[in-house]
Amino acid sequence: MQIVFAAAEAAPYAKVGGLADVAGSLPQALAALGHDVTLYLPLHRTIDRAPFQITDRAPSRSVPYGKTKLRVLYPSVVRDGVRVVFVRNDQRLGRDRVYGEPDDAKRYALFCRAVFEDIRDAPPDIVHAHDWHAALLVPLIARARALAATSTVFTIHNLAYQGRTDASVLALIGLPRARLPIEERSEANPMARAIVAADVVSTVSERYAKEILTDEFGEGLQGLLRERRRRLFGIVNGIDTVAFDPATDRNIAARYGADDPSGKVMCKAVLQKEGALNADPRAPVFGVVGRLVEQKGIDLLTASAPTLLNGGGQMVVLGTGDPAYEAKWKALAARYAGKLWLTLGFDAALAQRIYAGSDLFLMPSRFEPCGLGQLISFRYGTIPVVHEVGGLAETVRDVDRDGARGNGFSFAEYAARAFDDAIARAMRTYRSSLEEWTELVRRVMREDHSWEASAKRYVDLYRTASRARKAA
Repeated sequence: MQIVFAAAEAAPYAKVGGLADVAGSLPQALAALGHDVTLYLPLHRTIDRAPFQITDRAPSRSVPYGKTKLRVLYPSVVRDGVRVVFVRNDQRLGRDRVYGEPDDAKRYALFCRAVFEDIRDAPPDIVHAHDWHAALLVPLIARARALAATSTVFTIHNLAYQGRTDASVLALIGLPRARLPIEERSEANPMARAIVAADVVSTVSERYAKEILTDEFGEGLQGLLRERRRRLFGIVNGIDTVAFDPATDRNIAARYGADDPSGKVMCKAVLQKEGALNADPRAPVFGVVGRLVEQKGIDLLTASAPTLLNGGGQMVVLGTGDPAYEAKWKALAARYAGKLWLTLGFDAALAQRIYAGSDLFLMPSRFEPCGLGQLISFRYGTIPVVHEVGGLAETVRDVDRDGARGNGFSFAEYAARAFDDAIARAMRTYRSSLEEWTELVRRVMREDHSWEASAKRYVDLYRTASRARKAA
């Protein structure tokens, strides 16, 4: 099949969150299965063009935008069998941030129209649009006769971010302003419009696909999603097993694998030294890598940290987020010197040292469509402690409930006492038997969370979308 991806971010070019990992890895997995894959990505100003050999010489088009036309360039590179096309307009698209500009809705509307213009001369079999930033590409295709045979898949990575904006943005790219029932007056909801227009809607775990049909997790779109539930599917994400491989990772102190995970001991010692933690090989080290925001359970982490640290545990925290919580964690770091290492910001190499050097990994997310942290922690032999929700519930099996297959610790009720209990159980298991803990480490490292299996399921999903388009 000829498959086109459209996303706001993709590793290694531009990365803010998990979307970049998916858009950076899934196309390569599909190409490895023999498909012709093209990825469209805005040429953000943050993208370092030299290492990727992104040149100034490129095909261009005049893209309709409001009452005018804008010149858009389409430089491209090929990486791992995937053609990556960068959509370039320095004035409207090329900004210092992937997200967070005042005109994000207009920027990404232009991105959608620019991709649309570039594909309709040679229609692909499938267009796979990701999250609200690429959402308006779906109704553009649905209305185009030239793309009548092109099927669309829209993937929701996080339903909480829908791109709601003023309806005037629709006219800029040639879409009608007719209001959806769930839209407020003079409002456009790009995600909702993609859900309505797509041949198939997917999200990043089967559990989350069911959760978003409920009032608790539906973010106001649960009614719309219920109407489309027969076209709604969940496929759990994979991870890049080449980038995340403790046997070859140059960012960590010692290489190791499932057959011999002993190098993890050195990784832990080096992490403790780097973070000025007490040099105690038997103190369980808990890692945290992620945004310090409510969705990620920062309220539970903040409430439970003193109990964990007073109970003999250590913590290494890497992330950034809510300023109020950042201030609280600065105070905790000062109070628990030698037990807590806090780094505000993001450092990809440090993140991998945390995965390798920690014994356990904390993910008490309030909701989690899929989650990549627990999958990466498996790869590094680090045992996750998670809230039993979304993709976390789908991938983590509690050790105390399934002794033969357990790969982590989980809690059902979103409450500090439930999180404390899961942490306490994890610490008891860690301390009880070094031999049993080492066997648990080997077990989780042998799990296969590569993209290959998920990519095959996406191929099936694309065929479902094609059948839906033909039947329409």
